[in-house]
Amino acid sequence: MQTIITYFALILTGLFLQAQNTVEVTMTNFSTNDGTVRVGLYNSEGQWLEREYKALDSKITNRTAKVTFTDIPDGVYALSCFHDEDDNGKFKMFMGMLPIEDYACSNDASGMFGPPKWSDAKFELKNGETKQVPLTL
Repeated sequence: MQTIITYFALILTGLFLQAQNTVEVTMTNFSTNDGTVRVGLYNSEGQWLEREYKALDSKITNRTAKVTFTDIPDGVYALSCFHDEDDNGKFKMFMGMLPIEDYACSNDASGMFGPPKWSDAKFELKNGETKQVPLTL
């Protein structure tokens, strides 16, 4: 019984001691205050722009919006956001290829003849840091 209690105590201690990071995202230069902005935080290249690790929405005020991701484990991440002007929850594309709604990615990553690349947008979080990421649409 003592072995089981010790085992669980070690697991719980490891969970509490792991550094948790924060990502503060400030988005500027929206064309209007209409709609909302959807921000996705991605934690793997395989899921990049397909499935967010975490996602937040925010209202736009004075052509600016802010979101904060908390309790993020150490690792490599990337951010993407889009201005959902019509509030339909979907990123509008013309003929499935050209973006109609404004968007931005971390590190100002942009795509040429396709979406931005993970390698251009990624950044590292470690040791309980607070990372401030500006995105300009």
